[in-house]
Amino acid sequence: MGAPGLAGAAQGAEDANIRSQGNGGQESFSLAQALKDRAYGKPNIIVIYADDQGYGDVSALNPEAKFKTPNMDLLAEEGITFSNGHSADTVCTPSRYGLLTGRYPWRTVRKTGVLESDAKCMIADGRMTLASLLRGQGYNTGMVGKWHLGMQFPKNENTIDWTQPIQDMPLDKGFDYFYGLPASMNFGLMAWYEGRYAKVPPTLFTTKKKSDRSSDFRFMPPYESSPKGLRGGVAVAPDFIDNQCLTRFTDKAIAWMSGKANDAKTGKPFFLYLPYTSPHYPICPLPEFHGRGEAGAYGEFVIETDYHIGRVLKFLKSSGLDENTLIVFTSDNGPERSWPERIKEFGHDSRGGLREGKRSVYEGGHRVPFLVRWPDGIKQPGRRWNKPVSQSDLMATLAELVSVKLPDNAGEDSHSFASVLLDPQADYERVPLISHDSLDNRYGITEGSWKLILPNAKKPAELYDLAEDRAETSNVAASHPEKVKTLTAKMTALIVHGRSTPGVPQSNDTGYWEHLTWMTEADFKK
Repeated sequence: MGAPGLAGAAQGAEDANIRSQGNGGQESFSLAQALKDRAYGKPNIIVIYADDQGYGDVSALNPEAKFKTPNMDLLAEEGITFSNGHSADTVCTPSRYGLLTGRYPWRTVRKTGVLESDAKCMIADGRMTLASLLRGQGYNTGMVGKWHLGMQFPKNENTIDWTQPIQDMPLDKGFDYFYGLPASMNFGLMAWYEGRYAKVPPTLFTTKKKSDRSSDFRFMPPYESSPKGLRGGVAVAPDFIDNQCLTRFTDKAIAWMSGKANDAKTGKPFFLYLPYTSPHYPICPLPEFHGRGEAGAYGEFVIETDYHIGRVLKFLKSSGLDENTLIVFTSDNGPERSWPERIKEFGHDSRGGLREGKRSVYEGGHRVPFLVRWPDGIKQPGRRWNKPVSQSDLMATLAELVSVKLPDNAGEDSHSFASVLLDPQADYERVPLISHDSLDNRYGITEGSWKLILPNAKKPAELYDLAEDRAETSNVAASHPEKVKTLTAKMTALIVHGRSTPGVPQSNDTGYWEHLTWMTEADFKK
């Protein structure tokens, strides 16, 4: 089951203890001792996940942004900016899988695209998630927001029975509490779900309605009693309105944390996963945000998102939970295709100067805002970390912070960057990071400053030196054939071995698949 260069790479990683130390093998700092000596208990953890927010949509990351994000900026000022942070994919469903499981999504049976609202959950039964990991360590675990990993609605023949509980959903994947939406709003079944039930079932119907403030669409009353005559009609609850999501989600998140505050102060911390629906379509900022910033409705929507993050921060301070709460803010992929319109109309670049956006294997598709704040834990806040990290790395990082060794069949692509948080002198070097797009089904591998985009059936290999060419304008594959060969071999090895971390080889969920055009089925089976 071996592959070129894999055995040596895996053994070297094992020897250096890269996964558990995240410090390039350096023991002068001693992360283990730092964790043992800490004066605080296990931190509360909040992961705030934006939807389609680009690297350039945080003013701390983009000096030329046409709006301000003071609360996101505060996370950077009082924490660490991971300026080379990446989502696991370039669209919604697979990125969320990578975030919650620490495993690359293309290792599953789903190699491309996103799930419907009503679908078998992409996270297999029994697979460890951030929620189940932390619940096993005594955490209260809650999720408020957009799921989009599949859930199964109870059916009587072809009709959903709203009196019966929903299955294969967040409460089955490690979360004690769930309030939110099953998927993006344009996938329908829009209602306010709490636990396993819709509070008011989606028994009416609507379709995309023209927005009077942006180029996309809205979902708002009046709704219809039948889908007849509605092109692209979707089910919606009578009390659902698209622009209420951010307020409702933040209200519910604060209410849930408030109910767990005493536990958090007496040794039972909480984990909150807060995936917002913004600034994904429909772009629908509340009226009180209209006119703010200089990037139209989109900028207003990001400003509203920032406002709600500020509400979370204010709650933590007022409740005495601020110091020992670790907050991660990031986004599931780069900006939607409306980004060229904003450059033309407002001079605002949601990509932050990167190449392309959502659905692209280039940096604009998966290099995203990645901010971590933890007053009790982070040493020398205000730092920037410019080396690659992935959202899939949260699994190993949080496991290390709560002193858990991951089993071999969990977090196969998760590498701990805990040392970066605790040691200003950390010399953490991540093993190659893999990117993937769900449009052209291309794979990229980044090691240090070198990024190789593997060939597919239509396009040749591309090589970029990101240190010199952050915008990926000059393909230097022809002048660096050995680098192409080396990175191709490493990519093949990481696929075949079923993991990019040291440990017992694991299986991908399928055999060889057609998008691996640079390797053969025989290579896959070696």
